[in-house]
Amino acid sequence: MTNSTQPIPSFRVGMGYDVHKLVEGRDLYLGGIKIKHSLGLLGHSDADVLIHAICDALLGAANMRDIGYHFPDTSADTLDMDSKIILRKTIDLLSTKGYRVGNIDATVCAERPKINPHIPAMCKCLADIIGCDVDAVSIKATTSERMGFVGREEGMAAYAVCLIVKG
Repeated sequence: MTNSTQPIPSFRVGMGYDVHKLVEGRDLYLGGIKIKHSLGLLGHSDADVLIHAICDALLGAANMRDIGYHFPDTSADTLDMDSKIILRKTIDLLSTKGYRVGNIDATVCAERPKINPHIPAMCKCLADIIGCDVDAVSIKATTSERMGFVGREEGMAAYAVCLIVKG
């Protein structure tokens, strides 16, 4: 039973997950940066799996549905959209409810290419878009030990959790 007299907490957490297929003929974007690789992620936008997971975490924390609701893959407006724009618009949506990002912790699951060398650039890019300190953005990388669709290099996945704060 909900008590409408209870105040909404000044901080909230959210969780996001995204997956995209790896294909030839597409550039690979992760965390807002282009990474040299023989395959890219397939999607309606640029398919930046990391940014998409982060946006879902942020939107979920604010109880604002999900990325597909705000940026549908059936819309011509979002076709080939740079995911950095999606993240910026997500931050703007959060601000309409008075929230800002406290911190983000995300993990990219991929066999190749190696993600670790790109993490500092991704953290800086995301922090710049969000308008937060780079220390508030944590990105980690892992493989799936050659198991499943990630292990077979058919796709990549990303997980993200976030804390958003009022004010």
